[in-house]
Amino acid sequence: MNLLIYKTLEELTEDLADYIIKIAEFSIEENDRFNFVLTGGSSPKALYQFLAKECEHRIDWEKVYFFFGDERNVPADDENYNGLMAKRTLLDPLNIKDDHIFYVNTNLAPEKAAIEYKKSIDRHFKGEDIVFDLILLGMGDDAHTASIFPHTSLVKDEEVNVASVFVEKLNTYRISFTAPLINKAENIAFLVFGENKAEAIKHVIGDEQKDVDQYPSQLINPIDGKLTFFTDEAATKLLED
Repeated sequence: MNLLIYKTLEELTEDLADYIIKIAEFSIEENDRFNFVLTGGSSPKALYQFLAKECEHRIDWEKVYFFFGDERNVPADDENYNGLMAKRTLLDPLNIKDDHIFYVNTNLAPEKAAIEYKKSIDRHFKGEDIVFDLILLGMGDDAHTASIFPHTSLVKDEEVNVASVFVEKLNTYRISFTAPLINKAENIAFLVFGENKAEAIKHVIGDEQKDVDQYPSQLINPIDGKLTFFTDEAATKLLED
């Protein structure tokens, strides 16, 4: 595990963008494509805007395929739909083709949406092992990641899969990659910043005794890949030196 701590969000964003571009360059050179899983919420918005504006000519975006690690059970035109924020800030500005973007179809019931999303991923990988080049993750102040929330069924899900989950505290369903699917990736990067994430980071990174039911981000431990945390000083202030 590699922990990178930045003084400013601007520095973090630029370094994370460079990291993404380097992995993209390598993946395109090796396999002629880059399979990139995006994270949702508000945290990656500045990153997506930076990639679209400052990195437009740094790689061949026509060889990038975009996926979503989780999605909210809302219509695709809802402001809370993860795909909509990415579409506005990254995908549309870069003129990414529709067949290079894998949205979750939330017109379907959550369980069906999860099944169909997994099928679309299987087709893209042509039945071979699903190993993404890079999965970008966020972390909630409750230490959830993707939509693997504390004390939910996804914490104990051992399948390499996309699953639906009911999150009781939010009173809603989510569609999410399972931890075993995430852990197959070549590279996993957490984007976590702000003082409100300090308690979560303290437990996810600092605890010797793991409690994944309470702190689900502890589940993320790639099998053969690399794990990197991109954080700031506020988010890591409770970590012991």
